[in-house]
Amino acid sequence: MKIMTDSPIRFPGLFGDWTITLSSKAINIGNGIYWYGILIALGMLVALWWCMRQRTKYGIREDDLIDGLLWGIPCGIIGARIYYVLFYLSQFKDHEGRFSWSKAIAIWDGGLAIYGGVIAVVIVAIILCRSRHIKLGAMMDLVVMGLLIGQAIGRWGNFLNREAFGAETTLPWRMQLTTTAGELVEVHPTFLYESLWNLIGLLLIVFVVSKARRFDGENTCFYFLWYGVGRFWIEGLRTDALMVTSTLRTSQLVALVSVATAVVLLVAGLQRFKGAQLMVPLQVSNLKKLDAAGTYFVVDELPASASHHEFVQATAAMNRRLEEFDLDEAEKVEDNNDNGEAIEEGNVVAEPQQPAEAPETPAPEDEAGE
Repeated sequence: MKIMTDSPIRFPGLFGDWTITLSSKAINIGNGIYWYGILIALGMLVALWWCMRQRTKYGIREDDLIDGLLWGIPCGIIGARIYYVLFYLSQFKDHEGRFSWSKAIAIWDGGLAIYGGVIAVVIVAIILCRSRHIKLGAMMDLVVMGLLIGQAIGRWGNFLNREAFGAETTLPWRMQLTTTAGELVEVHPTFLYESLWNLIGLLLIVFVVSKARRFDGENTCFYFLWYGVGRFWIEGLRTDALMVTSTLRTSQLVALVSVATAVVLLVAGLQRFKGAQLMVPLQVSNLKKLDAAGTYFVVDELPASASHHEFVQATAAMNRRLEEFDLDEAEKVEDNNDNGEAIEEGNVVAEPQQPAEAPETPAPEDEAGE
């Protein structure tokens, strides 16, 4: 069933036959600038803003987060395209049955699979974290919130493209579309289901899961569990999915695997860190000075359950202390301390020398008492 991309979108059961007449193209220049691309870009910007705001609670530096996004966004798009092409390979062949590279790279014609994008983002995060000695679990716990934001906003691009809809239904919130044959069909607005599901998942992470985070990676496990359950349900309503069997869709199989893996890792993590309080090191702005200070300067930590405001205040105070830190004075104090002097509130105070006590000698035995 093919849908006319410029036909009105109606919701006959809502708001007195609510109708949207926006075209899938926002600007008709060249091949066109589509609402789909604009909404994906908007989702990325909002995700970046949110992650930048929350990064202090996960001990992630600004430069590392930005570098991760600069690599993760294009790689995520490429991964989403590769996944789509691999699973819909028959669509990318020419009239002679050979694979067409020109069709494969024509991303402007549509065709992205979110699971491919997520896989690519995870690979980028692993490489970045290993190369920069960042905790992978902490980085992913931050990134998955951005993924949920991007997915929640980006799904509205499917809506304006008149795609990724579900089977026919008579529910009050049904969406009415026009096929290329001129027929009216009323279907499940699955784009809306997934957008709302992602929004609810984000709110649960922000207000519930992250408030009681016990180990790095807990948000990530919850994301794959939550998104996998929702995707399995929503995918079952769609009519344009690739099938593994007569009843099981490819995305449903991937969702099942992600849910099972997330459950195992979540249970293992909760058992391993049961009763423990997760401490998050505060982010240091001047790494060069921290390296020079060595063991003389200790990076502060806060519980993961601390508020965003507490993290911001404590981080600012620690970085001020680092800027005021005098390495020469610290070395001088340590040298004096090694020479028998005590340190009291940052000042060197000489300890008074105590005379050595003479060893006690036993009293002479009374020979008469033997």
